[in-house]
Amino acid sequence: MAEIIQRDGTWTFDGDALRLVPGRDKNVGLLRKTLGELAVPLGALAGISFEQGKKSGRLRLRLRDGADPLLHATGGRLTDSSDPYQMTVDSDRYGVAEYFVDEIRNALLLDEVPATAVDRYLLPGPAVPLSVSAGDGTASFDGENIRLEWNWKTEEAKSAAGARTLALADIQSVEWHPAVGLENGFLRFTVRGAPTKAPPKYDPNSVDLWGFKKDPLMALVAAAVQARLPHPSAPSPTDTPPKQLTPTPTPPPEADHDALLRRLRELGDLHKSGVLTDEEFTLAKQAVLRGM
Repeated sequence: MAEIIQRDGTWTFDGDALRLVPGRDKNVGLLRKTLGELAVPLGALAGISFEQGKKSGRLRLRLRDGADPLLHATGGRLTDSSDPYQMTVDSDRYGVAEYFVDEIRNALLLDEVPATAVDRYLLPGPAVPLSVSAGDGTASFDGENIRLEWNWKTEEAKSAAGARTLALADIQSVEWHPAVGLENGFLRFTVRGAPTKAPPKYDPNSVDLWGFKKDPLMALVAAAVQARLPHPSAPSPTDTPPKQLTPTPTPPPEADHDALLRRLRELGDLHKSGVLTDEEFTLAKQAVLRGM
């Protein structure tokens, strides 16, 4: 097991999954604190990196495209403080961070986890029921219905019809955008068969966001809904897979054999230096030998 503990949080890897627990430091964003502990299966990872700085460094996890409904719903628009897949590392813990990275990379290599996109969510998304108040309204989701309620700051043209309840079955898509500069953000639900071009402040299917502290929490509502919508890359039930021809087996090229030999030497070096235990070295060596 590998573990790194910082003010920013605690990351633990047991060989099968990563457990991410946010810290209580003031630099940890409200979204991360509210989201709480995350369990990320090894198969959902595309990679990990560590960037060193003079005073602090940063660990970053890269998930496979389409694996996490939160990342899909937010589209790369989360700030560093809100991103649960980043961790600030103090300079005196750089050695631990580098060891942690090596452990994850070795596991990805030994389990032959591809970095390609997936066609189903590998993380469950935020738990429901969930309710968030920000901007001009409150968005609640119980797993089947979304309820939008308005406050005294809502435009009358939008609030005149009262609170709205949208069935999950009627939702075509959901998107969240943070406020940037003088431009407001929003949480918008696109209802199947009823598209609208109205700005979020007038759209009864949107919550208008003004850049306040609780705005990022609306991303949790978006992610919870996204997790229960059809995956955008999932094959259509009407799709008929093409008939597969049985390929003629071919012997592995010499270059692949040489690569496996190099991998054996690398594993031996890791074992001698103490990075791999006897058991880990034996399992890793067996996996390489099977490939030969």
